[in-house]
Amino acid sequence: MNEESSNNRSEKKSLLTKISGIFSPNPQNCDDVADMLRSAENESIIDASVLQIMEGALKVSDQQAREIMIPRSQMVIIEDDFSLEQVLEVVITSQHSRFPVVGESSDDIKGILLAKEMLPLLLSDKSSFNLQSLLRPANIIPESKRLNVLLQEFREQRYHMAIVVDEYGGVSGLLTIEDILEEIVGEIEDETDEHERAQIRHKIDDIFTVEAITEIDDFNEFFDVGLADDEFDTVGGLVLHAFGRLPSIDETITVDGFGFKVVAGDKRKITTLEVKKITL
Repeated sequence: MNEESSNNRSEKKSLLTKISGIFSPNPQNCDDVADMLRSAENESIIDASVLQIMEGALKVSDQQAREIMIPRSQMVIIEDDFSLEQVLEVVITSQHSRFPVVGESSDDIKGILLAKEMLPLLLSDKSSFNLQSLLRPANIIPESKRLNVLLQEFREQRYHMAIVVDEYGGVSGLLTIEDILEEIVGEIEDETDEHERAQIRHKIDDIFTVEAITEIDDFNEFFDVGLADDEFDTVGGLVLHAFGRLPSIDETITVDGFGFKVVAGDKRKITTLEVKKITL
């Protein structure tokens, strides 16, 4: 009798354990963890900034490279046959620290150029410039790469940029360690961010640097003019139409009272222009 009673109590205890497990406060997935963190913030156990970082860390564990990459059309690249002057123009204009170097097309990635590698050349014989000798290997990743895995690889392998490719091996875009960190902690600003965000920037005197993807509406508002936007959405499209072909670096053209000079681009598109309003 005592043994039977003991078995019944054991069965009841096991059943209660299973039931309590269903309603256990222990998190079962990322959504549960996020809910607990928000509750902790509401109870002033953690502050809002800590909550943001923790939620960001949870978010990147479920994101893929394709979701936050810089798309191919907005990549600032350097062609492997650029002269020293052309490379410096791209580096100075974009104010980036790393650049994919390409061959015949944007899919032909030759390597990565670090802007700091150019500094010794400014103090040495410029005739010895050899772009190929300055390149570092490019890290190629699929669009489906998980951001938390990529962040770990960035840290362990000590590189800061990855080229994202699609299932056919074509370049889709690029991703940097800063892009992932900003998903976690929010936007990271430095002294150059204001210039990077602005698509129209004052360069010197009456000359401005304009990104080719700048909307014509934004261009008109900035310069207080009325360029037609019924055929083209961007300044780059307007300039391409005016040339009637893809122009080379340093080519110039006048359109509706503005002088446009191509300062950066590749074999497929214009990326950056210098603009000067022509006064008659």
